[in-house]
Amino acid sequence: MGRLMVMEFHVIMDILCNTLSDSQVPVFADIRQKLWIYKKGTNKLCFDSGFWIIEAMRHLSSMFNGLARSFSMRRGKNSSNGDGRESAETMAKDAKKHDMILRSSGFVNVDGSNNLASVCSKRGRKGVNQDCAIVWEGFGCQADMLFCGIFDGHGPWGHFVAKKVRESMPSSLLCNWQETLSQTSLDPDLESDKKHQRFHIWKHSYLKTCAAVDRELEQYRKIDSFYSGTTALTIVRQGDIIFVANVGDSRAVLATNSDDGNLVPVQLTVDFKPNLPQESERIIQCKGRVFCMHDEPGVHRVWLPNEESPGLAMSRAFGDYCIKDYGLISVPEVTQRHITNKDQFVVLATDGVWDVVSNQEAIQIVSSTPDKAKAAKRLVEFAACAWKKKRKGIAVDDISAICLFFHSSHHEVNLVTTSK
Repeated sequence: MGRLMVMEFHVIMDILCNTLSDSQVPVFADIRQKLWIYKKGTNKLCFDSGFWIIEAMRHLSSMFNGLARSFSMRRGKNSSNGDGRESAETMAKDAKKHDMILRSSGFVNVDGSNNLASVCSKRGRKGVNQDCAIVWEGFGCQADMLFCGIFDGHGPWGHFVAKKVRESMPSSLLCNWQETLSQTSLDPDLESDKKHQRFHIWKHSYLKTCAAVDRELEQYRKIDSFYSGTTALTIVRQGDIIFVANVGDSRAVLATNSDDGNLVPVQLTVDFKPNLPQESERIIQCKGRVFCMHDEPGVHRVWLPNEESPGLAMSRAFGDYCIKDYGLISVPEVTQRHITNKDQFVVLATDGVWDVVSNQEAIQIVSSTPDKAKAAKRLVEFAACAWKKKRKGIAVDDISAICLFFHSSHHEVNLVTTSK
């Protein structure tokens, strides 16, 4: 079966090489050559199924992207967005099938990649765990890309909302990115201009995605998201650049070495709380209200004009349509950062971590963990203990974290579930 797959692939590559332009042929011929393995001293083809899963996805990515870009450019604005979405969803299914997507506590590291992501989520004392996370290695069949996100649900249906957004966002983002990329001309001779355009491509893609996901959620009748919602903090790593998009009050903190050699935290996101000047101004202009309850001094919440509900502790979220007309938005803040050798890892965590753990404490805990695959679990357990000490009498929140390491050693695909 494996040999037959390779033979079929070889025929496809021949057709492509005969069909595409001369400038494109060497690229695809090189891909074909890399996917063939010859036994020394013979012309007999040998095939390794494990090699196929990882290498085929890597090398095919450039081929399919080149084809998609070429065909989209020919079709122009008449290209079907539905076809792109179907393609993105197919990629997601394939990635899940080959263990390229992690949706539970554990870690993932793919051979040939510098990415190692450790994930852990722990249920609080408020009922069902409304946090969830995702790590997609080889995002969109791109060898140098990774998508990860953490989602913090709230309200009666918050756990369903969080999972729905987690399922919808990656494929929608991939579809919008491919569509935007096909409509953009990048000048390979202008590196600075290329980086600038790349950021705007991702920012535009994220803005379209978040708007689409929120509309889709509102129309999804299986989940009542009128009084329920979720935050979403996601990162796309493309080569040596990370693109960060934040909706809500989860936080991303980068650990980097300072000039004097000390590991220091750099907060990459803003906690979108209702008391931030630009957030409260928007809410008040939309007739919403922002104030603290008497028994929660310092905790600002968003309220309807004439009702003491829903009392959201964040100013941006998906869902929560009861208050969407009164200042709550699902517009992400999108930023980028160039990763250098000084940058070690980034921590994405819900407010269940940051309410009781400082940025400095978080990076110290992660960096001091000998087994990086257990870094997220150690951070989450530390936060759980901190809740009991610092927030006595207050129900422990759900606690979740992703630790994405930039310079890990190479390993085969690993997926180990940790305890929750």
